[in-house]
Amino acid sequence: MPSYTWLITGASSGLGASIAHAALDAGHTVIAAARNVAKGRQSHPEIERKGGRWLTLDVTLTETHAIVAQAVRKHNVNVVVNNAGYALRGVLEDLSMDAIRAQFETNLIGALTVTKASIPHLRAQRSGTIVNISSTSGISGNAGYSLYAASKFALEGASESLAAELAPFKIRVLVVEPGAFRTNFQSAAASAEQGVSDAYKGTPADAIAQRMRSVHGTQAGDPAKAGQAIVEVVTGQGRGADVVWNGGSVLRLPLGKDAVQRAYAKLNNFSANVEQVRHISEWAIFDE
Repeated sequence: MPSYTWLITGASSGLGASIAHAALDAGHTVIAAARNVAKGRQSHPEIERKGGRWLTLDVTLTETHAIVAQAVRKHNVNVVVNNAGYALRGVLEDLSMDAIRAQFETNLIGALTVTKASIPHLRAQRSGTIVNISSTSGISGNAGYSLYAASKFALEGASESLAAELAPFKIRVLVVEPGAFRTNFQSAAASAEQGVSDAYKGTPADAIAQRMRSVHGTQAGDPAKAGQAIVEVVTGQGRGADVVWNGGSVLRLPLGKDAVQRAYAKLNNFSANVEQVRHISEWAIFDE
């Protein structure tokens, strides 16, 4: 099996830590990046015991590009996982512009900064994989998560274009769309300071927020299996052995039964929408 060295952002908790564990268990080298390395070492001491290395990295800072560029060269990284991120809860009307900008700075700009810093090294070696952790909110948006969905939709769009841009250099792009997994992700989500404002009480946004809080800790998704699935798809081992990487034909990995259901629902709704307006859409061209 080829040698894989992984740089994983947001590796101190949740899915990032699960990917790190899975990669180390598979015999790979891992650079676990986190804003708070001390917290990561305390929460996941086995990462270092298994041979992983920690890297202090806040993807929103101006020095991120230089830190990542140096790390990927020094450690000969060939798998870059953009996992650092969080969910901003709340309807658009209730959210401050500072909160909106911060959501994009982490979920989108941070991921693009890490990717941009990694590309020269991957391009020079004419191989590598960029894994962008999206969400089912990158498939379809829910009320009360407009900004989180926006950041993940943007990441998905960038990933599609990147896959085409980087294919000539044999650099692959994989977008992972996790559903509900039993991690601390929901409890760590940021919200509008006042919660759902009175005007939105009893609306779909309020109902979804309540549902998310009620199911926390009982999600069906197993983060350890999610980490293993990502490692297997990237390396073509185990369950990923029959995944065909052919010019970027495999771009997305929905994770969890709920993710698959949401993907099919989006496909069906999108197809029905196009058919309903097709006669208008096709009319809007110059007459021959």
